[in-house]
Amino acid sequence: MGRIKTTLVKSVARKLIKEHEQEFTSEFDKNKEIVDKYTTVASAKLRNMIAGYTARLMKQKAISETQPRRRMQEEDLSKFY
Repeated sequence: MGRIKTTLVKSVARKLIKEHEQEFTSEFDKNKEIVDKYTTVASAKLRNMIAGYTARLMKQKAISETQPRRRMQEEDLSKFY
């Protein structure tokens, strides 16, 4: 199990991705520089948490774009009813 991110980290990361999506990548070090560029975060730990979460979101987005969601076929649903 991983660590739970606070709502501050999640909201700032989502806002940054919404505004500057084309600059973020799935690499932590690059995202760290971008977060430092667009925010005035007081601590390095908080900056790193935001950069890590943006990297995670970008990885999830890349996976969801390449692999379509699997839907259950009607015959698969019959075993539940």
